[in-house]
Amino acid sequence: QCQLSGLWRNEQDSLMEISAVRDDGDFQGKYLTRVTLAGGCARTSPLKGAQQQPSEGGWPTFAFTVRWDKFSNATTAFAGQCFVDAAGKETLTTMWLLREAVGSLEEDWKATR
Repeated sequence: QCQLSGLWRNEQDSLMEISAVRDDGDFQGKYLTRVTLAGGCARTSPLKGAQQQPSEGGWPTFAFTVRWDKFSNATTAFAGQCFVDAAGKETLTTMWLLREAVGSLEEDWKATR
């Protein structure tokens, strides 16, 4: 079974630490990103999420949000699934949407990546 709690590293060398997943699937943690909209050094931001409890032998799906409020007026929502290969290596696969604040409804078209 795949365990979301722990320390994870992605391809851009960003780190995510997830605390223990509660019985109801809720979790929280922190995300240390190496990629920022404004550039500059790595920053830590809070994350909150939920894991769908997997059926017997299944791989859990999950979703979480990260608030980049310390250095950007943006939020990212991630959704994904956890897998374990034959060697026991755990891998998270995710898709994400980043929403950046814009100044007007006319600029809404450029706010989501």
